[in-house]
Amino acid sequence: MTTPSENTPSRMNSTQAWVSYLSKVELPVLANTLRQINELTDSRNSTVNELANVILNDAQLTSQVLRLSNTVFYNQTRTQVSTVSRAITLIGFDAVKSMAISSLIVDTLLKRNDRPHLLRCLARAIHAAVQARCLMPKRTEHALEEVFIGALLMNIGELAFWSCETDQATELEERLRLDEPPVEAQKTVLHTTFTEITRGLVEAWSLGPFIREVVAPGKANSMASSLVRNTVEMATVSEHGWSGPEMDKVLERLSADVGESPAAIRDQLKVNAQEATKVAVSLGIPQVTALLPGNQDSAAGHGAEAPVMDPALQLQILRDLTQTLAEKPDINEVCQLVIEGIHRAIGMQRVALLMSDRTGQDLIPRKVGGRGTEEWREHLIIHKDGTGPLGELLPHGTCAIYKPGKQAGGVPYDRWLGKVPALVGSLTAKGRLVGLFYADNAAAGYVPSEQQLAAFAHFIQNAQLCLTLLTTNH
Repeated sequence: MTTPSENTPSRMNSTQAWVSYLSKVELPVLANTLRQINELTDSRNSTVNELANVILNDAQLTSQVLRLSNTVFYNQTRTQVSTVSRAITLIGFDAVKSMAISSLIVDTLLKRNDRPHLLRCLARAIHAAVQARCLMPKRTEHALEEVFIGALLMNIGELAFWSCETDQATELEERLRLDEPPVEAQKTVLHTTFTEITRGLVEAWSLGPFIREVVAPGKANSMASSLVRNTVEMATVSEHGWSGPEMDKVLERLSADVGESPAAIRDQLKVNAQEATKVAVSLGIPQVTALLPGNQDSAAGHGAEAPVMDPALQLQILRDLTQTLAEKPDINEVCQLVIEGIHRAIGMQRVALLMSDRTGQDLIPRKVGGRGTEEWREHLIIHKDGTGPLGELLPHGTCAIYKPGKQAGGVPYDRWLGKVPALVGSLTAKGRLVGLFYADNAAAGYVPSEQQLAAFAHFIQNAQLCLTLLTTNH
């Protein structure tokens, strides 16, 4: 199927048209890599190398898998893992396969879009996957990972759909905003439903017999597929709290799956939800943690809460910074470390360092990091005199939390800049403003915490120290 010259598709009007469009036009690389990974089963030794090779082909995927391999969720022995083949040996083939699939899904889809609908779907998928794996009574590694991936991919049609910029996505978003019943809205706008698109993608992408069983119409064929369906439903229902008639019904069904009382399961779900928050952070999407249950209640009235930070990583990067400053201050290397610290250790999704341009009047991007920052390199400008749509971002003092007003103006090239809370920190040379660090969490609208601000200020101090050393030496 070809796309019109505008790079936006003509309107799709059947399940088959959507499956074909998502598979061939929008997500061919994801479709092929998932197919490759799914076709590998741990039936012969060579597959360990094959799985390692598929992962090693993608640098981002490799670092994500290694990061997950060192989390307690996957690695209870806490033995440090630094290579993919070691991870497969120590943690198991199926576990590494499931890490690769979850990392791929998250990275591919979020690189393309950060619509609130996509973030909410991802939050639900990760929550359901963690719950299914934690609740699964038969503790074989294969069974655990099968239900994890089953729950993660049970709504792959919806995830894939929201990751694409199409007129139909914008139209459906609008109808849902007006509270039109979701399935009717899908039929009107898409001429099919997310459930049908998912079934089509499961076949087209060869996602395997278990997922086919999970998404098939009719009654579940096995305890495992029933558990997956019920945890996926529970992930949606739990957004309104852990009690209420709908939650009670889901708990009854989970109780039948797992063979424990509804009350015991409710307690377990709350603990597992905290685990899901940690997995989301390890997958590099701290911004969805605010959408997970438990994080919403405490955030009532303040918008959502900031995600959990990684103090160990923070300390490690600060040590690296101290060493760089002691050996030979290199502003490029220091700023790269600071950006990585803000992004990975503090949990800010998008980070930029802006420095003075040739005129000395404006700040323009020198380094950017995180998903959705590509456009910034070309377009982002902040006037030092505080005028223009982003002038408000200049901090009063060294570091601050920027909170947009109700009338916050945005910019045409980015959906969130200037409209969402952010961390901002200035760099000065001989008393003049020469640079600015900016960090936000795009669609996740929470205000960064005081701890995040303190850690951010700590990183900026190192960059400032380096700049001061360099300017006094010259």
